[in-house]
Amino acid sequence: KTDELVEILTFLKEMFPQVTRITTYARSKSISKGKTVEDLVLLYKAGLNRIHVGLESGYDPVLEYMKKGVTAAEHIDAGKKVRASGIELSEYVILGMGGKRWWREHAIETARVLSEINPDFIRLRSLKVTSKMPLHQQVESGEFELQSEEEVVKEERLFIENLMGITSRLLSDHILNLLMEVQGTLPEDKAKMLATIDRFLNMPEHEKLNFRLGKRAGIYQGMDDMAEDTLYTRTEELMREVELKVPGGVEEAISKIKETFL
Repeated sequence: KTDELVEILTFLKEMFPQVTRITTYARSKSISKGKTVEDLVLLYKAGLNRIHVGLESGYDPVLEYMKKGVTAAEHIDAGKKVRASGIELSEYVILGMGGKRWWREHAIETARVLSEINPDFIRLRSLKVTSKMPLHQQVESGEFELQSEEEVVKEERLFIENLMGITSRLLSDHILNLLMEVQGTLPEDKAKMLATIDRFLNMPEHEKLNFRLGKRAGIYQGMDDMAEDTLYTRTEELMREVELKVPGGVEEAISKIKETFL
């Protein structure tokens, strides 16, 4: 309840006056149905600086399929309330969440929802399904088809291309993301971000595979590192080593490395 949260925030500020920022995670549903703008203003005045929301997708069929318990309209309502209150808003997007079936709609509709909200931050995450996750059964049965990493990058491009009229800071700050160098402030850095994505997409196929393995193995931090002869050679040697053990096994090796990130 709002009054209880205000009491907690007030106590925190009294006990720890050196604390300059207090953040919380929240569900759009909880904000949309359970908080007014006035409630959020009270929390802001009591010391709540930022709310992190797992938007994940703005496309209703994806939200329903993944059983997120929220709609695109509720995401928008909640986001606008937070923005109106003065509290900073950080929204998380999961690239690849639409699979092969809904990738285009997922990208375009998620961009539309975020364009209506105009959050302070948009943070990119990438879908990775492990055997312990319920979604793994749908992947195994073929009901949900995972995208390749290159397909996810194409989705990322479409998503960024469709972000319109906002001033958000976009961050690709998670190790599961292939292109962590894709970041900037909208709209001024959009062209730069799209050019970074195109740089990868325009690589020859072998170079793409080299970068993906080197990035996942921790040899590369970004595409610029491929220009370092020692790093590139090290990655080539790793590729040959994997191929000798399991012909065509580089993709499986990359997938297994990614599982260790979770």
